[in-house]
Amino acid sequence: MKKTFFSLLLIAIITTTANAQFKDVLNKAKEKVSSVTGNSSLNNTDIASGLKEALNKGVTDQVTKLTAEDGFYKNEAVKILLPEELQKVDKKLRQVGMSELADEGIKVLNRAAEDAVKEATPIFVNAITNMSFNDAKNILMGADNSATQYLEKTTTQPLYTKFSPVVNESLQKVGADTVWEKIITKYNSIPLVSKVNPDLTDYVTNKALEGVFTMIAIEEKDIRTNLSSRTSDLLKKVFALQD
Repeated sequence: MKKTFFSLLLIAIITTTANAQFKDVLNKAKEKVSSVTGNSSLNNTDIASGLKEALNKGVTDQVTKLTAEDGFYKNEAVKILLPEELQKVDKKLRQVGMSELADEGIKVLNRAAEDAVKEATPIFVNAITNMSFNDAKNILMGADNSATQYLEKTTTQPLYTKFSPVVNESLQKVGADTVWEKIITKYNSIPLVSKVNPDLTDYVTNKALEGVFTMIAIEEKDIRTNLSSRTSDLLKKVFALQD
């Protein structure tokens, strides 16, 4: 009888302790949620709005930087260099004392990209506006570049369509077509070299796209990891959920 009594007492103690521990864990969880949301629940609309605000911030900040003069040319993260088939042109021109001409050739490619990116913002805004709650939730709890991947998936084709004619026009406007005709003519006149004639419009267009997504990814990671980059109460609350 005593053994049974002590067994029941031990079970009661263990159960009471477990319940106390569970309540303690639950209370701590509630405190965390309360601190994250500012004592108010974040609903689906809040989460989606927070993500859209973050994406709009990234687009506005980074696209604006890229459209400025030297936005590509003096930004080593996105600066457009020569396509592989023209790198030998650049090297050969520098070897024969034409470094200034080679530098000008690179500069005009970057100027074309800076012009083209001005067309990006409306396309990004449209993609952000049409984002569903499920998209927002997956982005929030995803990798550091989930939002960038979403934009890349939903905007690459329309961006290419917009960028390409602008790049082509810009290459003509800044004299890139003339510069490169001169460069390639000079290069092709060098004995024993292989002739080159790349599609610069397609090359610059794709590089401009890469540059845009590179800079948006940098901005996204900053918002996710740097508390001071969350510049509104909504951003602070929403992104605290993924901290």
